[in-house]
Amino acid sequence: MKTLLGTTLLLASLSAFAHEPVYNQESIKVLQEHALSNVPGKKTLMLTVDYAPGQATVPHSHTGTAVAYVLEGQITSRVNDEQAITYKAGQSFYEPAGSRHFESSNASQTQPARLLVVMVLDDKAEVLTPLPPQN
Repeated sequence: MKTLLGTTLLLASLSAFAHEPVYNQESIKVLQEHALSNVPGKKTLMLTVDYAPGQATVPHSHTGTAVAYVLEGQITSRVNDEQAITYKAGQSFYEPAGSRHFESSNASQTQPARLLVVMVLDDKAEVLTPLPPQN
């Protein structure tokens, strides 16, 4: 009886976390990276972000500008003080330089999602900078 109760409690606690995003496990692949000869000190990046079901990118900011296109599945995005929006395959969105990206996640718990991103940023800049935890 104790084993059954323990198993039930364990499963209940695990299901409580089933819809929490899983951070830092998305797959990011840089497809192209080029210095912009007509804009000294800047570069452009083209990359894909693959999310398994339930995965998300940690809340972050970008020093550069980003344009994103959903290749597969559905992506939920919340930038700055805007409401979260879910984009479907074939839709795109824009993130101005300096934006705080509070949510970028796979909207599905059962299907993968893929995003194509083109960025223009300083040639020494990181793709993203994690935001400090919110209280």
